[in-house]
Amino acid sequence: MKKHHILLLILLAGSGCKKYLEQAPDQRTQLNSVEKVAELLGTAYPQADYATFTEAASDNAADKGTGGTVSLEINTNPYYFRDVIDKTEGSPTYYWNNCYKAIAACNQALQAIDNAENPADYSAQKGEALVARAYSHFMLVTLFSKVYDAATAAQDPGIPYVTSPENVVIQQYERKTVAYVYEQIEKDLTEGLPLIKNTSYKVPKYHFTTAAANAFATRFYLFKKDYQKVLTYAANVFPGGNNKSNLRQWVTVYQNLTAAQALALYTNATEPANLLLVEAPSIWARNVAQYRYGLQTDLVYSIYRYTNVTGATWVQPLYYIGDNTDNWEILKFREHFVRSSANADIGVPYTIFPLFTAEEVLFNRAEANIYLGNYDAAKQDLNDYASMRIDGYTTSNRITNTKLANFYGTTDVKTGLIYTLLDFKQAEFMQEGMRWFDILRYHIPVTHSGETLTGDDLRRLFQLPQEVKLSGLEQNPR
Repeated sequence: MKKHHILLLILLAGSGCKKYLEQAPDQRTQLNSVEKVAELLGTAYPQADYATFTEAASDNAADKGTGGTVSLEINTNPYYFRDVIDKTEGSPTYYWNNCYKAIAACNQALQAIDNAENPADYSAQKGEALVARAYSHFMLVTLFSKVYDAATAAQDPGIPYVTSPENVVIQQYERKTVAYVYEQIEKDLTEGLPLIKNTSYKVPKYHFTTAAANAFATRFYLFKKDYQKVLTYAANVFPGGNNKSNLRQWVTVYQNLTAAQALALYTNATEPANLLLVEAPSIWARNVAQYRYGLQTDLVYSIYRYTNVTGATWVQPLYYIGDNTDNWEILKFREHFVRSSANADIGVPYTIFPLFTAEEVLFNRAEANIYLGNYDAAKQDLNDYASMRIDGYTTSNRITNTKLANFYGTTDVKTGLIYTLLDFKQAEFMQEGMRWFDILRYHIPVTHSGETLTGDDLRRLFQLPQEVKLSGLEQNPR
């Protein structure tokens, strides 16, 4: 090896040395066309799942025992509210790293656009890069910092908001504050959204289309409690604000499918309810039902089998997997295994995750209307949702003030509607990791095996990777 290196240096020392060194070692790094920038932005989304650790930490998880279950740190430690040391797929560290990897792609694309001779030609790509950069930072600040609170956000430590490519081995960063991060997210989001063009994408559902970007805006402003803007952006997701016809058709379609057909449809780009999808290296589809800490029989009955506020039960098909009858799964995820070569037995398992859906937009709009005092509008959205999830739905199932009072034991309509909304969302997004966001926003306590994570427990903030201390970042307190 040493002789080969010496020979190479001798060859480069000749008259052709200068010409050789002037050649770019990899032509793909030359982002000198709209097509190349667009291709780079295919990696501008965090290709990692948060469902593994947020689902285990939430009240969607219970202990199923050792028999017929899978025990891995990425499932066990979040359940016990402990920091996850593991850095593999499904861990907070893996998600953190992939968010910043996606951000790096955004920043590289934006730099190329700024340096282009004709930056106006890259308008759609600039829009995608800005919104995608805002999204990854939003997910990071949500999972690794305190939930946004206007009263404390200017003091609460945030996460680094990175807006330029790294050019040193170990870059130094500041966490700054949650308020600062939110300001930067809003800046990128509002600047980028109007630039997005759906026609610039070959496979739109894996990119921020105008629908997906507006859906993201409804989530962002819901966290910020700017409810009027939630309504504004929700109206832009579907023509005429028609969410109902774009919801998943569980009653008329899904429950009539075979298990294989349902799994194929749930995260398919042809499903109208899916607004943004990502394919990530993940064993979630393989282990979601068999993780020791997850959806268990008692939870299945309390959430799905017992009647809800409508007086009916949900239609979502549930299956128990393997020998343990506590291993429950809703037909959502299937594994795509990519072999390392045609005849290999090893490879990388992938899972497709829906990042934004029509259901979330409907729920966000309903919640905004509740806080704005538009109770009838909120009821309409919640009743529209229920009509798609209850077999044989009739007007007798409609949510009324009387039903709210009887079911939740409160005469306050606002409180009853919030309880309804949270219950509906828990059932809808089971095994997708979304419940954790409501636990954060509403400071919902979670009790696992006798230990309670209170509404202000510091362990609600997932821990930053140990490595970031080299960049000057402080860990979350414990």
